Amino acid sequence: MKPADITAMTIDQIDDEVLKLKKEHFNLRFQRASGQLENTARVREVRRDIARLKTVAQSKRSGPAKAPANKAAAKRATKRATKS
Repeated sequence: MKPADITAMTIDQIDDEVLKLKKEHFNLRFQRASGQLENTARVREVRRDIARLKTVAQSKRSGPAKAPANKAAAKRATKRATKS
């Protein structure tokens, strides 16, 4: 799933997609346990898609970040963010 597609979704659509992917992940785990899983990479893709969706949903729920008042504050904020 591409980030541009995710950001275009509403929070409700994202929640529905997360639910769908969690069900798929559950089924893939059972297939792996029973030896029927053909595409083992799909498990990893689904896990990462769930994480992407949850990250975008959380950022949408928290609202836009506040912009620094001036350029010097923006530069300091950027330096702190890159150090972490």
